[in-house]
Amino acid sequence: MGGSSNNQNQNHNHNHGGSKVTEASSGGSANKLLQVLNVRVVGSGERVVVLSHGFGTDQSAWNRILPYFQRDYRLILYDLICAGSVNPDHFDFRRYTTLDSYVDDLLSILHALRVDRCFFIGHSISAMIGIIAAIRRPDLFLKLILICASPRFLNDGDYHGGFERGEVEKVFFAMESNYKAWVQGFAPLAVGADVPAAVQEFSRTLFNMRPDISLFVCRTVFNSDLRGVLGLVRAPCVVIQTAKDVSVPLSVASYLKVQLGGRTTVELLPVEGHLPHLSAPSILVQALRRALASHR
Repeated sequence: MGGSSNNQNQNHNHNHGGSKVTEASSGGSANKLLQVLNVRVVGSGERVVVLSHGFGTDQSAWNRILPYFQRDYRLILYDLICAGSVNPDHFDFRRYTTLDSYVDDLLSILHALRVDRCFFIGHSISAMIGIIAAIRRPDLFLKLILICASPRFLNDGDYHGGFERGEVEKVFFAMESNYKAWVQGFAPLAVGADVPAAVQEFSRTLFNMRPDISLFVCRTVFNSDLRGVLGLVRAPCVVIQTAKDVSVPLSVASYLKVQLGGRTTVELLPVEGHLPHLSAPSILVQALRRALASHR
């Protein structure tokens, strides 16, 4: 589970068309970031859509979604720095202690690609990244489409995030003591629906992550609390939530609708699981089409 397995898989996920980005507007460091995070631009439309994956996956999680949007949109894909498809030597444990550094990466990518307006589709942790980015740079984001999003995973008084602190500590202990066994238990729970191919795919990308990085990111996510800043979002938002999600209770989608500062709608998908782009792509595609088309 060391660096060698990551390097083997480095290019495995990114061979389905589209060009690796080599041109950047701000010199060497931006160019290096585009390469490190495997940034790709696919599609031929004028409108720009950024797709940002969640914890335990990489940009290959969008593979079943891309064909439906490549004709009408210019799609920007990248890997979070914690993804198993990124060389783990680039993960700086001092820097990525909060979501803000992930936001820095996203905004640097958009700057390097000279993007001035975009739609943002973020899954799980990336929904939070998109929210912070849109607060920092409201001019950049036309709309946020937030899939299985939560501003805080821990319960707190009247707020039901879905997890007690003790439960989360048990998760961390399980990850630390036997990462392989934890993945084998967690992947089917997260996928929820009986879709063996999706469980296999999620397991693959979880195994690609170096266990110490995976645990560190998991701690970062569970320690995050964005509830206090949701009202600062000005962009319209669409919250897409599945009917049953082991990580996000349905009440969280209602909470986001009330608390987000921009005009917010909730799309409830009649499917199970935290990863609808893997387990029910055709149903998710319909919701994404509606969300992108309804922008005025």
